[in-house]
Amino acid sequence: MTTAPRDVPASLPRAGAAHPAADGPAGPAAFDVYDTTLRDGAQQEGMNLSVADKLAIAPLLDELGVGYIEGGWPGAIPKDTEFFARAAKELDLRHAVLAAFGATRKPGVRAWDDPQLRALLDSEAPVVTLVAKSDSRHVERALRTTGAENLAMVADSVRLLTQEGRRVVVDAEHFFDGFRHDPAYARDVVLAAVEAGAETVVLCDTNGGMLPTHVTAVIADLRAALGTADPLTRLGIHAHNDSGCAVANTLAAVEAGAVHVQGTVNGYGERTGNAELLSVVANLELKTGRSVLVPPPDVPGGLRELSRIAHQISEITNIAPFARQPYVGVSAFAHKAGLHASAIRVDPDLYQHIDPHEVGNDMRMLVSEMAGRASIELKGRELGFDLAGQDEVLTRVTNRVKDAEAQGYTYDAADASFELLLAEEVEGGRPAYFRVESWRTIVERAGSRGTTATAEATVKLHAGGERIVATGEGNGPVNALDHALRLALQRVYPELAEFELIDFKVRILDAMHGTDAVTRVLIETSDGQTAWSTVGVGPNLIEASWEALTDSAIWGLRNRGVAPR
Repeated sequence: MTTAPRDVPASLPRAGAAHPAADGPAGPAAFDVYDTTLRDGAQQEGMNLSVADKLAIAPLLDELGVGYIEGGWPGAIPKDTEFFARAAKELDLRHAVLAAFGATRKPGVRAWDDPQLRALLDSEAPVVTLVAKSDSRHVERALRTTGAENLAMVADSVRLLTQEGRRVVVDAEHFFDGFRHDPAYARDVVLAAVEAGAETVVLCDTNGGMLPTHVTAVIADLRAALGTADPLTRLGIHAHNDSGCAVANTLAAVEAGAVHVQGTVNGYGERTGNAELLSVVANLELKTGRSVLVPPPDVPGGLRELSRIAHQISEITNIAPFARQPYVGVSAFAHKAGLHASAIRVDPDLYQHIDPHEVGNDMRMLVSEMAGRASIELKGRELGFDLAGQDEVLTRVTNRVKDAEAQGYTYDAADASFELLLAEEVEGGRPAYFRVESWRTIVERAGSRGTTATAEATVKLHAGGERIVATGEGNGPVNALDHALRLALQRVYPELAEFELIDFKVRILDAMHGTDAVTRVLIETSDGQTAWSTVGVGPNLIEASWEALTDSAIWGLRNRGVAPR
């Protein structure tokens, strides 16, 4: 239980006063990477992190090597209060320190008597980040107080927390908009925080509307205005992405002198999100040569864990990864054009800005109608086929791909189907696990409108030396076909029991032909350890789906090394 300190004076200390030392954890590093995924990122539409989710994400951020993990707003949000209470007992962070987020004291209330500030102290977080109004319009219209009282609120709150042994970061909310409106007042807020003992003042582009040139100009102006206080002032940047410039604005701020960057993993956050912290870190480490992460002692560099950690956090948040996310997306180093492939075969660096392994990612070759022989050769190597010097095979495969894509197939998102195509050309055919005699589907609805329709499928095939007939029901004809195929094959191949269809995409090609249009289906299947995608094309949804389903079963068995029975 903390005891009440002496009264905190509302007036500011003289300019240039010494920075007070706080008892407790070590001070800031030369450069700070501050993650706010658990607080600001959690404000994204559709995201709802439980306390257990936060406790699972925090160690991943620590493993990456960030310096600060902002856990939430204790006192204001019960779930965040619980997080800090449990984190103190359950988390063993090796590199990062936890930061509790909150606001300055309320107008007209003593800092010690403000329940929100008391809750920040009770959280026992070694670092407290205070949001402070730095736009005079927000002070007058949102806080409904005077500019002088807001400055006192900032100073009183910072001073109380530092006297209680906390390190304090001040987020100057709406700073850039406020600076353009009333630069003198925005500077005064920064000075109030610095002179009261804040170790870092973070300049926030809260509305996300700035451009890099604006950020650079404002920080240069601010640094010049700080004068003799500048050596005491650590400036940071907190950017939102409403103009699509959050990462660029963050890098511009660093170039202008900021030594503290805030952001979120995968760019989570409300509206269009926050600065994507993984891109910021990768750019600083790989493009500017700054060492900004704390490398874990038992892992060869936190940066090499970037892709894995990005995807693990996506799993916890239950938000699908963005394939084209820089550095860590599955398409970040995917090449499709034949011209690219020819150069990559000679030297991968010719068409890649970094070695993807530096961020834990990998190069992928996509096979499409644009593919040349080099693309096919590289993709074959990726799938385990050595096609070097096999000119006839490369020509046949290239021609088959181009002919198939002219009919509506696409292999750049269906590696499993393409691997079966290669097996046909290189190995003389795909494994003969079964021979289909016939299949059919029926969709029936009894009664009047509004009653539920039922789907049934019957599959007749030959496998394991016998003729098998199986009937399956499902939620629609494709689901019923999937069930019937599995029922038929599981008698001979019990391994299929572990296969599960996890995604299903349909695209109508040549839509101008209406119901006569060609249909393309992409399905993704998983056995709990591996996921694979197959493609089918046909005059209707059912035929296209059947092709993709049978390809999926064949590839799954082949990948497991199962021999035809």
